[in-house]
Amino acid sequence: MSSTSSQHLALAYQHCRDITRAHGRSYYLATKALDSRSQSAIYALYAFARVVDDVVDEGEHTPAQQAAYLDEVESTIRAGFASMPLAEPVLAALCDTVDRYAISHDYFWAFLKSMRMDIPGTSVYRARYRTMDELHDYMYGSAAVIGLELLPVFGSRSEDAQVGAAALGNAFQLTNFLRDVADDYRRGRIYLPFDETIPFGATEDVIATCVQSGRTDPRMRAALAHLIAVTRSYYRAAEASLPSLHPPARLCVETALQLYGGILTEIERSNYQVFSQRIVVPNRRRIRVAAPRIAGALALRMRRS
Repeated sequence: MSSTSSQHLALAYQHCRDITRAHGRSYYLATKALDSRSQSAIYALYAFARVVDDVVDEGEHTPAQQAAYLDEVESTIRAGFASMPLAEPVLAALCDTVDRYAISHDYFWAFLKSMRMDIPGTSVYRARYRTMDELHDYMYGSAAVIGLELLPVFGSRSEDAQVGAAALGNAFQLTNFLRDVADDYRRGRIYLPFDETIPFGATEDVIATCVQSGRTDPRMRAALAHLIAVTRSYYRAAEASLPSLHPPARLCVETALQLYGGILTEIERSNYQVFSQRIVVPNRRRIRVAAPRIAGALALRMRRS
């Protein structure tokens, strides 16, 4: 059990909530289907992934600084997992959540490995992916484990739930790759597997031209359409596992699935203009998706109380 003071933890969880509300609007809306204790745990897990990912992807940090930061984070959370009090709020809330829900520590080492795969100079650095299998090695740590971390919070550890959680994490990650292909290219990375794009003529040179012009080449449009279909297969696998979750968790995951999956629909509606704008789901559609599910979850809690 962490020895961090209750007051510090309360403030730490509030900080994580603020990060989630500011940067993970779909996740934040989806958590409203859960009780407050579960919400706080998800805020801590999201904030940890977000803060670490931002150091790797944003700002002016050098690769050496990024790698050193990940080493420091790993050392700090190892101490936190061993019940050492932590001052940094996000890491304090994370370690408390991991302890409360007995979440496997291995998920966090896998996450940090994938973050290192984005940093030039590390032993695992990778900027291009030839096949979907190669990309899965990255996505296990960057996405699948995020879904798996949530299952103890949801009170569901069945094999079906694990398959669905990993599929949903991968679906979210692939959705991000499709939406953010231009930004990722500017960071020196192409996550879209070449075996999935080159059959449509969308080579690395085509991607570069699309980024430079801000226009979607017809070959790239065809490749994006194909990869959206692939990504939707992951959403379907996640949806098939929903019955393995308890009702409040099911409503939460279903909300997130619908909201994030809506980004794919918006990409299609924009005629695949991911090189000229950031595709988002309009707020009115977010509310339309989330409101009935949140209301259903509240009704469930009222009946149980």
